[in-house]
Amino acid sequence: MTAEQQSADRYVVVGNPVSHSRSPAIHAAFSRQTGEAVQYDRLEAPLDAFADTVRKFLADGGHGFNVTTPFKLEAYDLADRLTPRAEAAGAVNTMWIEDGLIHGDNTDGVGLVRDIQDNLDVLLEDKRILVLGAGGAAMGALLPLIECRPARIVVANRTAQKASDMVEAFVEAADEYGVELWAGGLDALSALSDDEACDVVINASASSLQGELPPVPDYLLGEGVLAYDMMYGAKPTVFLTYAAKCGARTSDGLGMLVEQAAEAFYNWRGVRPSTAPVLAELRAALQAEAAR
Repeated sequence: MTAEQQSADRYVVVGNPVSHSRSPAIHAAFSRQTGEAVQYDRLEAPLDAFADTVRKFLADGGHGFNVTTPFKLEAYDLADRLTPRAEAAGAVNTMWIEDGLIHGDNTDGVGLVRDIQDNLDVLLEDKRILVLGAGGAAMGALLPLIECRPARIVVANRTAQKASDMVEAFVEAADEYGVELWAGGLDALSALSDDEACDVVINASASSLQGELPPVPDYLLGEGVLAYDMMYGAKPTVFLTYAAKCGARTSDGLGMLVEQAAEAFYNWRGVRPSTAPVLAELRAALQAEAAR
């Protein structure tokens, strides 16, 4: 370890598995850009020892960490203090020590919103949004989406009751921001008329991980619609491939990954890095992978 590394504040991403994580490259780029002395690594925690692993990391001088699959719910329970968006999500992906307490935040939703609005230049105010899925990814996104004051958010899930239960938790916030909420099963999407079509369709389900196409009617993915998949890879997901054939503009979740990391960096360092060059660097790396 170099003297520069020894003097840097230590951060990690904790998960299992975690070897695939691009977070170290992202935060190394943020560190170079901002001049913040940050050393960022991967830390694989045993499935039954998340709390013990991160407490040891902090006791050994660690300043903070990101949390990825499958520990976001355990991180929520570990936190002494939660941000409002972490409380709303019921999950935590960013933690740090402040005043002797472990603080927890969820930066996934704000990362999604910033990617859509700042990088893709699609303002969400007064828009009609369709969210596919009602799991942790959708839960983390809902409050930041509501805070953008869209006209309506539809949450559709294979199990309609799960979608309804999730939406129920956000009724008060939706009323505060004047947002109409609707929940139902994926099979109910075919009942939506052209007048009820959406401007933005966000795939927050696990379908892309499984190589499956969610049952979205093609007319909901026509010209003028942004089809966004939270997943990313060297090649477009099956959802994005289908959406492009239907005429929609498409985007994967690589920008969300970078933007949520930038928000975590801001939580830790009080400095907001520029995301555009880092996103361009990662995109070029993905394109190179796809060309192999």
